[in-house]
Amino acid sequence: MKAGAIVLSSVLGCAWVAQCIEPQSPPQLSLVTRIFVDQLGGGHTSDQMRDMIVAALQKSGLFVITENPDRADATLRGSADDKIYTEEHNLSESLGLHSTGASGSGTSSSMSGTTSSHKSTGIGITDSENSHIEERRHETSASIHLVDANGDVIWSTTQESAGGKFRGAMADVADKIANELIADTLKARAARIAAAAASGHQSESQSTK
Repeated sequence: MKAGAIVLSSVLGCAWVAQCIEPQSPPQLSLVTRIFVDQLGGGHTSDQMRDMIVAALQKSGLFVITENPDRADATLRGSADDKIYTEEHNLSESLGLHSTGASGSGTSSSMSGTTSSHKSTGIGITDSENSHIEERRHETSASIHLVDANGDVIWSTTQESAGGKFRGAMADVADKIANELIADTLKARAARIAAAAASGHQSESQSTK
């Protein structure tokens, strides 16, 4: 009896020690519902980028965006860079056409006199044009990662854009970040639901045996 009690105590003690030593697993992306978007590093436009990311995530309705980091399941951090510059191009075009022709004949005689003729044709066209073009460029890039309460990175992405005809570069990058996080979260949640359903089905099958 005493031996059995000692063995049981040893097993319980080992289990308690293992639980204390083994680090807790970081929460999966599928479990993240409340996000705090931290201040982004980078230039003076990082605040604007943060606001755009917050707006894009809030619009999706998939997450609750909080300004209290203590209440968040995970924190979105990173840096962004926004550049506006001018590219200069010098172009030179030239067009030239030149054609010449000449012909001549002559007859000389001491009795009848001298007759001679000469014909000459020339065409010349020369044109050149130099142009200087300045093109305004706008490029934005951002590297973002999602960190859980333990400081572990559970998701990350890097996006860049030169903008489009009807969309600015910064807004495009913010939407790309939000869309990728949303898509990956939906995939993770679907996988968790499928795993839970499979586990439940397996438990029912075992119970019926």
